[in-house]
Amino acid sequence: MNRVCSLTDLDDGKPAAFEVGDEHTPVLLVRDGGTVHALRDLCSHAEVALSEGEVTRKGVECWLHGSCFDLRTGRPSSPPATEPVDVFAVELRGDDVYVDVTAAVN
Repeated sequence: MNRVCSLTDLDDGKPAAFEVGDEHTPVLLVRDGGTVHALRDLCSHAEVALSEGEVTRKGVECWLHGSCFDLRTGRPSSPPATEPVDVFAVELRGDDVYVDVTAAVN
């Protein structure tokens, strides 16, 4: 697990981009009330940063072609994407957000 940020660094419902771990894995964090979701910050269709998109009721929407990815599973809910994005385990330790990028949980 790598400490990524403080919980107060995340605005509710707003995507935030980070590079995590020794490999500088691109990670998108989204705070949803008391829950934080972590996904690979790379659209599976167009390989652009999902963090530049918006969070909607369906998930995070890619700014380029409009594919939406579920925050819990990484699965696309709309085309053109057909492959999911990696979802990573998140731990909250007090006010600190930790993410494990060594293995996807989906």
